[in-house]
Amino acid sequence: MVDILGKAKQLEMMYLLVEEMKEKNYVTLKTIAKLMRRFAGAGKHKDAVKMFDDLERFGLEKDTESMNLLLDTLCKEKRVEHARGIFLELKKHISPNAHTFNIFVHGWCSANRVDEANWTIQEMKGHGCIPCVISYSTVIQAYCKQPNFSKVYELLDEMDTQGCSPNVVTYTTIIHYLDKAKRYDEALKVRERMKLTGCKPDTLFYNTLIHVLGRASRLQEATRVFEVEMPMNSIIPNTSTYNTMITMFCHHSQEQAALNVLDNMEKSALCKPDLRQTNLRELVKSLRT
Repeated sequence: MVDILGKAKQLEMMYLLVEEMKEKNYVTLKTIAKLMRRFAGAGKHKDAVKMFDDLERFGLEKDTESMNLLLDTLCKEKRVEHARGIFLELKKHISPNAHTFNIFVHGWCSANRVDEANWTIQEMKGHGCIPCVISYSTVIQAYCKQPNFSKVYELLDEMDTQGCSPNVVTYTTIIHYLDKAKRYDEALKVRERMKLTGCKPDTLFYNTLIHVLGRASRLQEATRVFEVEMPMNSIIPNTSTYNTMITMFCHHSQEQAALNVLDNMEKSALCKPDLRQTNLRELVKSLRT
């Protein structure tokens, strides 16, 4: 009911309902979370902060968990600086944890202030909290979008130094943005780096890799990845994998090869052709006639 009233922008009724809940000791931190997010979503950020200030009145504690809830609410509403100011006051009495800093990492990156996010990782270490692969990957993705690949490689080196190995999502992100920047050889070097770390690929990684090889006109390598490497690693292709292969062959005017991929897809029964692939078959037929 609290959430429904919040979504309907009936904020006064929402608050009155929570006051009624308070009399029966029904208010939990999840209840307060709903109020904070609905107030913040309506632009009433002061009311969201007041809910935190009033926690003790609801029989709840001002601790790391509730502080993180408030900071996360503000950061998701693009109020990172406001959240930062509150944090500087609260940390005198409430100890932050790794999640606290990850909230700011995401918040700064969402605000396209990547250097602040990177600095937050260093601050995190200063508080004795260990950055995780998600912390680094979030900042890496933000630098990729700029694009600032020199910073990306610096962070990869830092991850190695800290003993925090990048995961398949990290590598897929970097290769994807190098592909967008038409830096194909560089993207393939990242793939080799991934192999050396022992990181196992997944379907999304292979889809990205095939796309890079296709754009680099390395069709034989792309075909080998699809026909040999993926089965060898027990990676099952999805519709996007087939679409990538088909698009690659069509781009290089190899319609028959594209149709062969479509035929193999239909025979494998791993996934069904979509409208795009059906249209391709009809297009090739019309070109032949």
